[in-house]
Amino acid sequence: MFFDEIPIRVRYGETDQMGVVHHGNYALYFEIGRTEWLRKKGVSYKQMEDDGVMLPVVSMTVKFKKSIVYDQVIKVRTQLKKTPSVKIEFDYEILNENDDILATGNTVLAFINMTTNRPMKCPDYILEKIEA
Repeated sequence: MFFDEIPIRVRYGETDQMGVVHHGNYALYFEIGRTEWLRKKGVSYKQMEDDGVMLPVVSMTVKFKKSIVYDQVIKVRTQLKKTPSVKIEFDYEILNENDDILATGNTVLAFINMTTNRPMKCPDYILEKIEA
């Protein structure tokens, strides 16, 4: 399946007093990864929301391998795990410039109808773009 890779330079505000990325920022890195993955497939979060579809995270896992530090350039590699239904699932790798794996992760998000606040199937127009 298609995967995308995006570089990110670690900002000072993402680190703790020791200059190491705070664990809470991994969720942000994953969000950047999947947003760009979807954008490159022609799917916009803004357009989904304008169409009445929310995509909240229902689960997230992270496995930390090595520390990420201030001013380091990392790569977030994102891949769709399987064809979406009511949920969409992504796997991630965060790598350094030498392609050493610093962390791995997974998120599961649910398609939610913003009018009813109920789960819904992945809209057909999103499936078509993802499968193209």
